[in-house]
Amino acid sequence: MPDVQPSFQRKPKPRLSPSEYVEGILSGNRTVLSRAITLVESQRPDHQATAEEVVAACMKHSGSSIRIGITGVPGVGKSTFIEAFGLSLIEAGRRVAVLAIDPTSEKSKGSILGDKTRMEKLSTHERAFIRPSPSSGALGGTAPKTREAMLLCEAAGYNAIIVETVGVGQSEIAVHSMTDFFLLLMLAGAGDELQGIKRGIMEMADLIAINKADGANLVKAKLAQQEYEQALHLFPPNPNGWRPKTLTCSALMGDGILEIREVIFDFEKTMSENGWIARKREAQAAYWLRQTVEHELLSRFYASEQVKAKLHELELAVRRGEISPFRAAQSLLKLFP
Repeated sequence: MPDVQPSFQRKPKPRLSPSEYVEGILSGNRTVLSRAITLVESQRPDHQATAEEVVAACMKHSGSSIRIGITGVPGVGKSTFIEAFGLSLIEAGRRVAVLAIDPTSEKSKGSILGDKTRMEKLSTHERAFIRPSPSSGALGGTAPKTREAMLLCEAAGYNAIIVETVGVGQSEIAVHSMTDFFLLLMLAGAGDELQGIKRGIMEMADLIAINKADGANLVKAKLAQQEYEQALHLFPPNPNGWRPKTLTCSALMGDGILEIREVIFDFEKTMSENGWIARKREAQAAYWLRQTVEHELLSRFYASEQVKAKLHELELAVRRGEISPFRAAQSLLKLFP
């Protein structure tokens, strides 16, 4: 019997050259854009080399969007909110890209990547692009290559970029360091409204929106809004002159979404005119330079054959109390060229 290739096996897609990637991205081809982001996220050295060329060529075509970071407590309804908010941006003439980061399991190293199924209307709109990406264990709650993906989306003509984080650990710091506007979604009726909310997170917020403000929860949401408003008054003024706002909304019912959109548009206009966005992005670029250096050094350190050969032995010695973690670390660092 002749060998028959199973019908479910797909032929590999032909590899694109860097110039073909760039041409496809600049023409707004969503398939090519998605493949380019996959290339950027790849750990293969040949993929990384091509990705660097593509990102470098697209950088001069990026930067013309409003970059919005959205985070919030678990169960706040980020996906429902982002769909309603994204459709509102499209109604205002924007092209919307959503970079939705799914948490990666520490056990299986897998992620659900289900944001497209939770944003059915937005994901099928011709003026929207949704890219779920695994966080791959990144401490910041954002995928390691989120910033590069954002630049590619801008080069493809998307002028409203939404970065949704997993909302854990240092995610708020990470998203704040790559976006222009930081939106914190909160819930009412979940106990003390300020309980567990770090002052630093609230200080970063340009807008606090209390979601699910509908039905019997509307009164609680209004009370929560007043509490957050009072708390924000205690913080020192922002150097850019922006006074953070508090609003209520119901993403499910569509209430308050337009008001949130207009606050962000007002921020974009004001901060562009006074030059704050340009200055902030310059500082962000310098920050990400240092972050990239640290990430590359860490990757190369653990990839070193000398380090790998000695690491397990030293870990056992540390567990047994035969050597201090500090001294073991110093021994490993001496092996790294």
